[in-house]
Amino acid sequence: MPIEKALIVDDEKILRNFLKEALQRHGIKVTLAEDGRQAIDLIKSNSFDIIITDMKMPYHNGLEVLKQAKIADKNSLVILITAHGSIEDAVEAIQSGAFHYLIKPFSLDEIEAVLEKTKEHLNLIHENNFLKEEITTYTSHENVIAYDPAMKQLLKKANQIAKSNASVFISGESGTGKEVIASLIHRLSKRCNESFITVNCAAIPDTLIESEFFGHEKGAFTGALQKRIGRFERADRGTLFLDEITETPVSLQPKLLRAIQEMEFERLGGNSTIKVDVRFISTTNRNMEEAIKSKLFREDLYYRLNVLPIHIPPLRHRKKDIIPLAEFFIQKYITRHGGVNKRLTDDSKQKLLGYHFPGNVRELNNVIERAIVLSENNLINADLLFIESKDKAESSTSLKEIEKVHILKTLQKVNDNKTKAAKILGISVRTLRNKISSYSKTGFNKAKENSFH
Repeated sequence: MPIEKALIVDDEKILRNFLKEALQRHGIKVTLAEDGRQAIDLIKSNSFDIIITDMKMPYHNGLEVLKQAKIADKNSLVILITAHGSIEDAVEAIQSGAFHYLIKPFSLDEIEAVLEKTKEHLNLIHENNFLKEEITTYTSHENVIAYDPAMKQLLKKANQIAKSNASVFISGESGTGKEVIASLIHRLSKRCNESFITVNCAAIPDTLIESEFFGHEKGAFTGALQKRIGRFERADRGTLFLDEITETPVSLQPKLLRAIQEMEFERLGGNSTIKVDVRFISTTNRNMEEAIKSKLFREDLYYRLNVLPIHIPPLRHRKKDIIPLAEFFIQKYITRHGGVNKRLTDDSKQKLLGYHFPGNVRELNNVIERAIVLSENNLINADLLFIESKDKAESSTSLKEIEKVHILKTLQKVNDNKTKAAKILGISVRTLRNKISSYSKTGFNKAKENSFH
């Protein structure tokens, strides 16, 4: 992570200019202050990666500048300048939170060494902050379960696609394993040792999604108390996974298109252009022709992302994967919850094979976890699999109709509270609203009336 902005604080003009020239050689934007009071005013209204300040100055000394810097932005690194023979000042500075110190007189080589240490430390800070944000329940499986011929062919295609840097567009119903395939492509690619950064476009509020993509400078908007590095920048040299990309607000799509085309962007509130080298993998569970026709997604952005398409078939169309996946989940949840080894009875296998799995692999995962928890011995009987029979599933006119009725009944249970309904359904409020708006007015009202009787 490069050092972008620095504040130099010293009451000696010659030393200020010497430090300024040394930092500008590294492309660092430098701001100067001639005393502690001026420095503190600048710190309160600006964000700096590093602050180099003299210890003894008029109005406020270096320790007071250090204190205010840590209040304004805990990630700013402060380097104190002390006079020769004042080692106790340097020790006090480090104990108070300074990153490093320089003892007068110092050489250009000493400045270069401190800057190198500063860059390394900033990298660690940003990486650590990102890891804290990215803690999730999702587990990427090293081995993708694929016994069905269609999935075997898909994995062969994924292996070939991984060798390129072109954008990949993965389509398929919710729960089919799009993120697993995206992660697999990254692990098989030349970028495997770099970051795999995820943006769940459906889960981020519209007001924050631009900042999530591109980051922001301190003070860019109300609540922007310190600089934030966006997902584009964190994915530099690696892969950016745009999950449910079609849920991105239409207003943001032109800026997203430009960033993807040019491989450059500006942070919110910033003026500097940041260049990146990123591979894009996107997913959707929507019908893209309908999304483009209804103006929910830009056609030019779709073609930019859809260079290498992959479609993951629903689980009901890959029957040979159902039992191997179920057995994989059994071992997964025995390890997690403890207990004896368990196995599916023949009746259980038949019940699983006869079910249509509207929730796909994600639903199968939940069905098996529930059965593991409720099973009292080493057998998983059919009565522990709380799923509909095949006959009942086939009695419905279509899967879309089943989904519509399920959504309407859920809305009825929560008195039309879309936030509560979305949480129960396991989708975002934005996705729920889009689904409701996609129903025709007459069809929606008729289905709503029927679902309430």
